[in-house]
Amino acid sequence: MATDTEAFRKRDILNLSPLFGGLDDEQLDRLEEISREMSFDRNAPIFWEGDEGNGFYIVSSGKIKIFKVSPEGKEQILHIYGPGQPFGEVPVFSGQHFPANAQTVEKSRLLFFPRQAFIDLIATHPSLALNMLAMLSMRLRQFTVQVENLSLKEVPGRLASYLIYLSEEQASANDIRLPISKGQLASLLGTIPETLSRILGKMSAQGIITVQGAEIAINDRTALEDLAENGRLAE
Repeated sequence: MATDTEAFRKRDILNLSPLFGGLDDEQLDRLEEISREMSFDRNAPIFWEGDEGNGFYIVSSGKIKIFKVSPEGKEQILHIYGPGQPFGEVPVFSGQHFPANAQTVEKSRLLFFPRQAFIDLIATHPSLALNMLAMLSMRLRQFTVQVENLSLKEVPGRLASYLIYLSEEQASANDIRLPISKGQLASLLGTIPETLSRILGKMSAQGIITVQGAEIAINDRTALEDLAENGRLAE
């Protein structure tokens, strides 16, 4: 039986997740009952592409990367998820296997929701299905933008778009912090660390940003937005 501290932690994470927004106390109680806490060390695999989709997860603490690996062994990061964000939820509805790999970026704690128990809960609480549909629709829009960035924009434009996204996510107009290493950021943007470092250097030299480790100051937001739209740095 969960202690009061464990129950409080679970409820905090459920309240934080957009997947469960607007649910009443009874519904949240049921979600707590079916969820299971799991802990993972840094760089630990959570599931592999092709594994049975036996449930989904919500990040309680830490960071998770979702990625694919090419036949040549090149890693392409698709998403980075932090506290309150769900992942692996598509197989809950499709009943299929996980379409990508999931691994911790740092030591992490997760809430796991078994597929069958969650489906049974949806049958009695249809509002959960509406929330799940809204989340999947948002993920589809994000994935569409990512595909557009990777296929149509050059790397400087992808980087500028990501920095603008971070400033909005972190509710900061000018000062942002990279949530992942620059090597992982390069993978997320579909490039290599050397190219990313060169572009960061050019953007700094042109006064668009200032980089100090993981801290990035946006000095010229208009120029950054132009770069995100046009995708090319002036020589």
